[in-house]
Amino acid sequence: MYEDQEELTIGQIEEFLAVMNTGEEVVAGSRIHRIMVATSERAMRITSRMNAEFKSLSDTRAQLEKLFGTPLSEGVGLFSPFTTDCGLNTHLGEGVFINSGRRFQDQGGIYIGSRSLIGHNCMIATLNHNMDPTRRGNVTPSPVHIGADVWLGANVTVLPGVTIGDGAVVAAGTVVAKDVAPRTLVAGVPAREVRRL
Repeated sequence: MYEDQEELTIGQIEEFLAVMNTGEEVVAGSRIHRIMVATSERAMRITSRMNAEFKSLSDTRAQLEKLFGTPLSEGVGLFSPFTTDCGLNTHLGEGVFINSGRRFQDQGGIYIGSRSLIGHNCMIATLNHNMDPTRRGNVTPSPVHIGADVWLGANVTVLPGVTIGDGAVVAAGTVVAKDVAPRTLVAGVPAREVRRL
């Protein structure tokens, strides 16, 4: 339905985000699911251009603002390549730095607090599929909240619905399936507390 559109309308984006932010299941093939596919196609167009040829950090910032549909906070930095399934539901605080090779599945909402560092090849997911095989194409959005001054090491995976508290550190290679307390170091698969900071 939307495959040939270069850009979605503001109304479609607002409708899509309103539904995704409810946390209700999105049925495969529904109107919202079709808009979700269109947002993914839009994100792939923008990120493929952004990742294909580096011009400058300011150009990368401009491409991110187009992708996210909003101005970035002061001091936000990103090293490409960067990919996302949507781009329209990512929210970054001031001074966030995102290193190269990350994958954001942000349909359900990704919120990253000020001065947080996102390491190489991190994956943040915000969608779950229905466990019933006959409805496996349906998705349920669940936001990820990353507090201020958090450090995600390289190759960290953060699963849907997780909150990582202010000042926490997530060691390289960790899979975070449950909330992480503030000022805590976690490591492992699944993440477990190593010590308080």
